[in-house]
Amino acid sequence: MNYLLQVDFKMDGPFGEEMSTGFADLAKSINNESGVIWKIWTEDPAAKEAGGIYLFETKEDAEKYLAMHSDRLTSFGITDIRGKILEVNEALSLINNAPIK
Repeated sequence: MNYLLQVDFKMDGPFGEEMSTGFADLAKSINNESGVIWKIWTEDPAAKEAGGIYLFETKEDAEKYLAMHSDRLTSFGITDIRGKILEVNEALSLINNAPIK
């Protein structure tokens, strides 16, 4: 079973192209984290929010990543980090073309 991790937090920026350029190395490093299948980066410049939606192989990998990522964000001065781990219902998700296989 796969697990979805939702993370979001307040951030003053950067967003858009500047975010893509500035966080490219971080994005590449996420591929090396244990159990990561994929990540979708999210941003809302008007609300000054950023985050991501991740798919992990195991709940334990998602929990470890959330703890590490929360510590990293806190070290950057980011607070009010919201993280939620959910089981993926694969059968229903595949009906709706979810990229989980």
